[in-house]
Amino acid sequence: MGIREDVNTLGRALGQVLKEQEGEAFFDTVERVRALVRQARAGDGDAPLRELLEGATPEDAENLVRAFSLYFQLVNLAEEYERVRTLAGREGVRPQSLEAALTELHASGLSADDAEALIQRVNLGLTFTAHPTEMRRRTVRAHLVQVARDIPDLSDPTTYDAAVERITAHVEALWNTPELRRLKPTVLDEVKGGLSYVPSIAQAVTRLQRDLQRAFERVYGRPTSARVPLSLHSWMGGDRDGNPFVTPDATRDTLTLHRDRARDLLLNAIRQTYADLSQDERGEETYRAELQALHDAVQAGQHVDLTAQLDALDARLREHGQARSADVLLAPLRTHARTFGQHLVSLDIREHSALTGAAAAALLDAAGMPGYADLPEHAKTELLTRELRSRRPLWPAGEALPEELERAVGPIREVARAVRKVGPRAFGRYIISMSESVSDVLEPLLLAREVGFRVLPVPLFETLDDLERAPSVVWELLSLPEYRAVLGSDVQEIMLGYSDSNKDAGFLAANWALHEAQRRLADVCRRAGVPWRFFHGRGTSIGRGGGPASRAILGQPAGTIGSGLRITEQGEALADKYSHPVLAHRNLEQALSGLLLAAARPAADLPAAWTEALDRAARASAGAYRALVTTPEFLPFFEAATPIHEISRLNIASRPVRRPGAPTLQNLRAIPWVMSWTQNRANLPGWYGLREGLREIGVPLARELYAQWPFFRSMLDNAQMSLAKSDLLIFDEYLTLGGPALGPDLKAAYADTVALVQDIVGADLLRNEPRLHESIGLRNPYIDPIHRLQVELLRRARREDGGLDRYERPLLLSVQGIAAGVRNTG
Repeated sequence: MGIREDVNTLGRALGQVLKEQEGEAFFDTVERVRALVRQARAGDGDAPLRELLEGATPEDAENLVRAFSLYFQLVNLAEEYERVRTLAGREGVRPQSLEAALTELHASGLSADDAEALIQRVNLGLTFTAHPTEMRRRTVRAHLVQVARDIPDLSDPTTYDAAVERITAHVEALWNTPELRRLKPTVLDEVKGGLSYVPSIAQAVTRLQRDLQRAFERVYGRPTSARVPLSLHSWMGGDRDGNPFVTPDATRDTLTLHRDRARDLLLNAIRQTYADLSQDERGEETYRAELQALHDAVQAGQHVDLTAQLDALDARLREHGQARSADVLLAPLRTHARTFGQHLVSLDIREHSALTGAAAAALLDAAGMPGYADLPEHAKTELLTRELRSRRPLWPAGEALPEELERAVGPIREVARAVRKVGPRAFGRYIISMSESVSDVLEPLLLAREVGFRVLPVPLFETLDDLERAPSVVWELLSLPEYRAVLGSDVQEIMLGYSDSNKDAGFLAANWALHEAQRRLADVCRRAGVPWRFFHGRGTSIGRGGGPASRAILGQPAGTIGSGLRITEQGEALADKYSHPVLAHRNLEQALSGLLLAAARPAADLPAAWTEALDRAARASAGAYRALVTTPEFLPFFEAATPIHEISRLNIASRPVRRPGAPTLQNLRAIPWVMSWTQNRANLPGWYGLREGLREIGVPLARELYAQWPFFRSMLDNAQMSLAKSDLLIFDEYLTLGGPALGPDLKAAYADTVALVQDIVGADLLRNEPRLHESIGLRNPYIDPIHRLQVELLRRARREDGGLDRYERPLLLSVQGIAAGVRNTG
């Protein structure tokens, strides 16, 4: 069987449930809506479809949305299994695998020693973020996991009937399970949701370690001691930027959950190794005795030096001529211990620079140094560096901190406690959102000193202006002896934000600003003699830096990888990439392959004609984008033509959709901004302004850039994905909701952009990615009913008194259904 047969089987199971639970009449309505939608898309008119939807009761509308939404969730499962089936059927060296990367490095002249050093120098840090766009309840996800487990049995005639029966039972349960959360998820709910993918990743990492060792020996002819350069991090429970619910207590609960999950996973791994290493040593079961002692210590909550103990056990096995046992039976536990230890993932703290600044001012005021907040930047830096030369606490000893100051200092105290319990990897870094100056980076050091704990701050540069100033800020920072004393020999991480730069200046200008900031920042760190690592704040949508991770990594400026990369992983990306060990393995090997190849590229000056062209293009693109979003008509148009107000009521995350202040475009968070344009299928953040930029470059030069420059190719391929997922037929429906008439201009810009991109790449959109092209083509007609229903419900809700309360459930279900169909919500 293939994916079409699986989809048909799942569709029949859903149809059977609809007939049984809602009756033949409702099932016939579903089929009629599907037929009328196809008819409308084929250009045969949509009057019958409009009449049917306008006459639907709120209950029928809700059930129709639910039916088509559940269909997409089942289709998603079939697509995921098709990827697993395809990977399992491949023979030879897979493209974008570790062996493929090592083969390419070897062919380029990299020696075995140099390749090993490269692997040991870099690290790929995956960071689960605190604002997921994954909207499904965990109960719903649990049923879908069970369905996914049965899909492989559909290919075997001997298990087919039983699998269909189990699948249909879970679909029946899903149909009768509320999809929407009754309450907004807590921070701990988000933490549990993100950590649910760790076991799948753990299986993948063990396999990747074997892959690395085998591939290295095949390519270079000798074994390697190199380890898979991967680490796991999380913001969930530590990301305080704009989220009042991430309190010190929430951070403590998160770290406790990390320890508990790490302990359970580690104990299971030790038990398996205990069962496997049954051989005697010197006539005694000393291997098992050591593993039993290790098991007992971990179970008792003691902090154990796992790596040292397991490395010593490995050495003894090899000394006794049992290398195979070391490589096969012990290696999985060693890999698990190195990757997850007793901490599971490293928790970061993130806070807005304004709040760290206010907390630092409060501490200084208590120490008799008032007025810090009003000082000019140079005076702030002088005061902070003078204080950092001292170890004295600023708050009077024994006195409790006021609530606001405790909210700033308390999370640092909690991670310090966790580090004492399970080791330094319990804590990651301290990220400062909206970093604009040196003082923004120094202030967290002052807060950490109050609890006697060392933090490594990571400036997050987000807006276009901040990205342009970033190199001078980092140079000044690294020139301070007081800061270098804190940094020591550690890697300086620098975070680059895709979301606000895109919302600030548009797709092309933001991508170029990020490229140039990274190139200049790498040069700053190189000149300062400091190792560096960039941290990319990517979302799932193209407007927030989304797209295939391997492509994004290969598109990084040459010579800027430094000590590796960190990237955020959030929302439905976690389910898409890591719900199954085979998918987790494939996504991780692709990202690691891209990292090794990108890190091996030496720094090189780009042709002046290329950079000058992108400078001009970015100015033209940003000008066009800002002219659109700053026109007085834009905000009313945005609010009319998208479901932004309805999304603000959706319980998808613990944080508000806006930062504090009046409801403006500036304080709207990037996820709901992008999600709104995904819902109406305009996908504006993923392409608007590109037309003017490409016109400035010119087609002949743009073709050259696409053929020869990985950055430009990656950017344009991502734009293709965003353009291909746009749908003007659907966008037209949302334009009927009223508001200023900006629609025709946007549609003209879209058509021009598509034509330009296709002219440059020499093919229709996504012809170089046939699987994705086919998936989008298959999905578009089936998402139409949900879009049509959403528009009808928006129309009713907005014209009736109390309409939003009356239609809230079906509207929010439609938001969820479209997200399932498009698969890039934010």
